[in-house]
Amino acid sequence: MIVLTDSAVNAVRNAIEQADAEPAGLRIQVEAGGCAGYKYMMGLVGAPEADDAVVQSDGVSVFIDPTSQPLLAGTTIDFVVALEGSGFTFDNPNASNSCSCGKSFG
Repeated sequence: MIVLTDSAVNAVRNAIEQADAEPAGLRIQVEAGGCAGYKYMMGLVGAPEADDAVVQSDGVSVFIDPTSQPLLAGTTIDFVVALEGSGFTFDNPNASNSCSCGKSFG
């Protein structure tokens, strides 16, 4: 389904440790919008939805809703630290184009 790099796993673990409540994992989904047609949405959640796919990546649970699953299939998620800033990046083989911010695709 999807792959989180070691850097991404560490970033999610750090976010979970810093959270006020104890989240069950990371929800990743795709919504219509952004400059290229679809945008990535991510956030810590307390539990998966009943119809979510649950992907385990080195002890981190990732939840993906059924609508987003085909759009995210084969995606590698990384966490990059650079001079311009740090954040998650998506290498999505299903994207025919993407915007310069890297947060949306078409």
